[in-house]
Amino acid sequence: MEVWQLARMLVKEVYEITQKPEFQKDFGLKDQVRRCAVSIMANISEGFERKTQKEFIQFLFIAKGSCGELRSHFYIAFDLEYLNKETFNNLQDQTITISKSLSGFIKYLSQSAITK
Repeated sequence: MEVWQLARMLVKEVYEITQKPEFQKDFGLKDQVRRCAVSIMANISEGFERKTQKEFIQFLFIAKGSCGELRSHFYIAFDLEYLNKETFNNLQDQTITISKSLSGFIKYLSQSAITK
């Protein structure tokens, strides 16, 4: 799935960014940012492995929520100057793209469930 691939790339980038000295001192935020990023990818996978389309959709909603939470944490990191403007904008763009992709996927699955 393309959205899972996007989430995977975001996880890698989040881990690279949170290895930098600015983030290393803030254990709580670093851990939460990583957890949110991993949650997006993991919930897409877990939902895919579920038996029903309804469950899959529910896990996609959870992934979308984690995406929004991650975007919020990036604002905190930017405000605390752990992220520069360019990195912040790039991360925001990635999370918005993933969120939109999840919304489109949810809509597609929801509509296909109605027509069955």
